[in-house]
Amino acid sequence: MIYGYIRVSSDKQTVENQRFEIENFCRQENIKIGGWISETISGTKNYNKRELGKLLRQVKPGDLIICSEISRLGRSLFMIMEILNLCMTKDCRVWTVKDGYRLGDDIQSKVLAFAFGLSAEIERNLISQRTKEALNRKRAEGIQLGRPKGTSGALYCKLHHQEDRLRHFQLAGYSYAKIAVLLGVHRNTVANYVRRYIAIKKPNKPILLV
Repeated sequence: MIYGYIRVSSDKQTVENQRFEIENFCRQENIKIGGWISETISGTKNYNKRELGKLLRQVKPGDLIICSEISRLGRSLFMIMEILNLCMTKDCRVWTVKDGYRLGDDIQSKVLAFAFGLSAEIERNLISQRTKEALNRKRAEGIQLGRPKGTSGALYCKLHHQEDRLRHFQLAGYSYAKIAVLLGVHRNTVANYVRRYIAIKKPNKPILLV
């Protein structure tokens, strides 16, 4: 099966230029496209979340994917390398019109496939290593990582930076409704935060029930 793959980054761009280039190339090579895959999406998006990912999951040995240029597959070098390596492991060929790439089952392509796969694996390991080093450095500096234990996501994030103001308004005798307006949240958010975090976690401080 021969597939024509077309990708543009925004709806302001047209797919017709790429289609014309591929069709013209196919006429010169005396081949016929059996199926078209066209999508409007950024090349930075992981290929598994694109129509390209669906195509790569269904290709069979001997299939051919033709695109106008190699950058249509992805915006980063390592994403392109990963895609090409996947195609080669499935014995699926990839041809590009403008770049003139012919990646198939010849020895040169197999060497490239090995290089692509090795480079992608090294890059993933380097990213993992850099992330671990950064986290270890922050721990050594005494920086707390992640959300404090016992917190429940959105509620905590909305008010924990404003807890001092909340206490001040409470001690001033403001109602939950008025405090909510001053802090820019819903009344129930204030009530739930006081009940869950102030009243329970810090009972030694005075709480004015209103």
